[in-house]
Amino acid sequence: MIKETFCAEDTYELGRQTASSASPGDVIALSGDLGCGKTVFSQGFAAGLGIPGMVTSPTFTILQVYENGRLPLYHFDLYRIAEPEELYEIGFEEYLDGEGVTLIEWADLFPEMLPPDAISVTIRKDPSRGDDFREITVNRNGHG
Repeated sequence: MIKETFCAEDTYELGRQTASSASPGDVIALSGDLGCGKTVFSQGFAAGLGIPGMVTSPTFTILQVYENGRLPLYHFDLYRIAEPEELYEIGFEEYLDGEGVTLIEWADLFPEMLPPDAISVTIRKDPSRGDDFREITVNRNGHG
């Protein structure tokens, strides 16, 4: 599925809608350039799970866990990870098999760490269509 959004609110809403069908064990793999809207999508996704309050990208902490929604949300940001071994050290695989939903920003940095059934969300900017335009591709058939 390919969606076009024309403002941050549209990207947020697409994240919220995507969360409405989320199930325990789902892995959402977000990819896109810096500043493309991965965190906005994540915020909408968290809202769609009923998680109250502000959700921020865990750039420096790598992982933020939210347990106060319809399902737990394990929110990863892999931007500052240098080697896959670092993911093993923080128990990455245990979260993938957890009772909640794992949402991973910068998932494209370590595609080998993703399960084959991960839901791929790729966000692309196209400045020729406006500063706020985004093309968002959601592939529910895996990331490969």
